[in-house]
Amino acid sequence: MKVLRRIICIFLSLIALSGYSQKVSFRLENQVSGWFGIRAGDTLLLQTGGRYIPVISIADSLKKDRIFDAEASFKLYGNMDYQGTAYVGGESMIRPYRLWVRYATRRLEFRAGLQKINFGSATILRPLMWFDQLDPRDPLQITDGVYALLGRYYFPGNTNIWLWGLYGNDKLRGWESVPGIRETPEFGGRLQVPVARGEAALSFHRREADFSRLLPPVPQPVETAFYEEKIAFDGKWDIGPGIWVEGVARHNDPDNGIFPEWETWLNAGLDYTLPLGNGIGLTSEYFMYRRKKTALLQSGKMNYSALTFSYPFGMMNNAMALVYYDWENKNWYRFVSLKREYDFWSFYLMAFWNPENVSLYGSGSEKNLFAGKGIQLMAVVNF
Repeated sequence: MKVLRRIICIFLSLIALSGYSQKVSFRLENQVSGWFGIRAGDTLLLQTGGRYIPVISIADSLKKDRIFDAEASFKLYGNMDYQGTAYVGGESMIRPYRLWVRYATRRLEFRAGLQKINFGSATILRPLMWFDQLDPRDPLQITDGVYALLGRYYFPGNTNIWLWGLYGNDKLRGWESVPGIRETPEFGGRLQVPVARGEAALSFHRREADFSRLLPPVPQPVETAFYEEKIAFDGKWDIGPGIWVEGVARHNDPDNGIFPEWETWLNAGLDYTLPLGNGIGLTSEYFMYRRKKTALLQSGKMNYSALTFSYPFGMMNNAMALVYYDWENKNWYRFVSLKREYDFWSFYLMAFWNPENVSLYGSGSEKNLFAGKGIQLMAVVNF
């Protein structure tokens, strides 16, 4: 209820602001989605669920080249699972989804609040998935945001610099195994420059991680907060096909006692559109992760290859197929989606054949709908 009251107060404040000036434009948008799925196993598991995301947006053109805007939205989510006709569980939640304000000029931008921050060159298996949990199989691309202050400056010639500070975040994000500390700030930045027929960037982030959930209970107080620093390089170039590379090295506090001092992620990929019919879009990526053995952990290794196909059937229909191969565990991940779109409605028919335990995209706040084998029908309306 406390979260709901906060959302209502922000919504009312934004509505009041929209009537303050004739320059202010006000917009209310809604997205409602529902799905029904069947997963095969020893017994059939039936899944049904829904999500509602209302969005209030306000924009005020202060001057010709200066804009103030804001967005407030929340996410209402729930699902239920049945084995045959027997109810076996479910979950529901209501929480803020986006709550931010922004001031922007032609070259400078500041955005503060609960927002989505993502960047990088990879599209499927992303080492730079630092602040989100976007799953390329999700047709709506839903992901929780972070509480942050983000500043960006765009130099002439397309060079740009990002600086950010995060506060109030304690949930797992991306490839993290240890959550952050809500009361401790995080900070980082990114420099992106044009290089030849593309662009390249360096990124950095530092945070304090809370190891208390991983350590066994002990009678005396022990240190449970340890720092970690991530540095990354990524670049993308158009040489006919588009090619990219994305790499991350994470330096863990040597005193943490669990993880090795260094962990690394690497992605290399390409995309190309074959001139057949309406155009067959192909994207391929190779992803790897490495960590050394410690006193408490075995050495860690991941190797994935991924390939996607997409094909538009006119303006309203699209087909997409996505295949992963896990080289370490000899597992295949398969996903196919058909989309039919109208003015306000979209319909998706999805089929998947994956391992039961899926860990490709971290542990999000909603139930993983693509584990195991099954089909799913989703309907979405935007108004």
